[in-house]
Amino acid sequence: MRKFAIILAAGKGTRMKSDLPKVMHKIAEKPMISHVLDNFSALKFDKSFVVVGFGADQVIDVLPEGIQYVEQLEQNGTGHAVKMVGPLLARAEGMTLVGYGDMPLITSETLSDLMSFHEEQGAAATVLTGIATNPFGYGRIVREHGEVSKIVEQKDANELEQAIQEVNTGIYVFDNRKLFSALSLLKSDNAQGELYLTDVIEIFKNEDEKVCAYPLENFDESLGINDRVQLATAEKLMQARINEKHMLNGVTLIDPTTTRIGADVKIGNDSVIEGNTALLGKTVIGKRCLITSGSRIIDSRLSRDVTVNNSTVESTIMDSGSNCGPYAHLRQGAVLHEDVHVGNFVEVKGSSLGRGTKAGHLTYIGNSIVGEKVNFGAGTITANFDGRNKYTTEIDDFAFIGSNTTLIAPVHIGKNAVTAGGSTITKDVVDDAVAIGRARQVDKLGLAKKMPHYRGN
Repeated sequence: MRKFAIILAAGKGTRMKSDLPKVMHKIAEKPMISHVLDNFSALKFDKSFVVVGFGADQVIDVLPEGIQYVEQLEQNGTGHAVKMVGPLLARAEGMTLVGYGDMPLITSETLSDLMSFHEEQGAAATVLTGIATNPFGYGRIVREHGEVSKIVEQKDANELEQAIQEVNTGIYVFDNRKLFSALSLLKSDNAQGELYLTDVIEIFKNEDEKVCAYPLENFDESLGINDRVQLATAEKLMQARINEKHMLNGVTLIDPTTTRIGADVKIGNDSVIEGNTALLGKTVIGKRCLITSGSRIIDSRLSRDVTVNNSTVESTIMDSGSNCGPYAHLRQGAVLHEDVHVGNFVEVKGSSLGRGTKAGHLTYIGNSIVGEKVNFGAGTITANFDGRNKYTTEIDDFAFIGSNTTLIAPVHIGKNAVTAGGSTITKDVVDDAVAIGRARQVDKLGLAKKMPHYRGN
């Protein structure tokens, strides 16, 4: 049977109190609609549609290839939103899954089970339901002989119906042709003056169609995001899910409750992640790495046996055996090759450091190409910016850069060359040379007695 999907994402989300469309608010570093699309896409639908409205351009920008969008110019209810897809889908044979862009916790496994159940039952519609400890505010599922007879909203429920704990999550599977036929019968004679998708269920029952309910195992999956409080709740639940996945895959999280890992992050087994860390973006971490407390890693690729010690790493590549920190800052375009050491209060930006190179402390390396086993003394600076343009510093293998050296780019330091401590280097240094770029020390005997600080013997 052919399978179709419709995701409703047209609402503004007034209670979010935001200029951003509700479905574009992020959970685990991704817009919530992207989580929904990932889980829907796993089911390999023949056609998928997203109904957009408020902030349509922003939502369309995150839609993956192959997902079609339909615009709902007038916000006139959920039934009206689904009707917008009618010209593209109404005549197709098959079943259609309808969901919402603000339900990021729903899983592909649940959706797959729901659709399989619907097909087995041969139903016109199947409602995904959940058992709520506190069902207040939800539409109640009223059953007769195991089938759904109606969905009663909170405000319309009598005392007996209010006691029902099985509630509507808002996700449905429909026989596609029957769905669009029923949508044509919807009326807006309700308090909101809108076309409700839930009214399709009553239409089906009046036509003696079979309507089933499929209960969720984990009610948390049904959480819809309507305000910032629910957004924070969903973030916590999603983070727990992500962290559990990594731990089951062989990653040690010392304190999962304070470890934030983005949805797209990959981590190799036997790596250890301490608490109070953030691994974000498209970061990939290899096997047997150690990320210590206080570290923040964004869009970076770490090979095996890498250590990041209380440091910030952004858009950086760290090869096997390399390490940084504490308090290092690796910025965009930094590449640390095998066994490179970048120590405390060292910043590297747009630079490649060759195998075995060490910059122990208090150093800035920017726009530099550095060879193997180069040693940077404390306080080294590559002065790469003249106020308008940036220039490159090149340092060949085995060079020794003395403490407090300033390298004025563009400049080239040769193989095995040495810069004396305290030097300012403005010209190239050839292989095997020692460059001394500082004034000769002169001592003025007794002059200190005339200085303001002098206190005598």
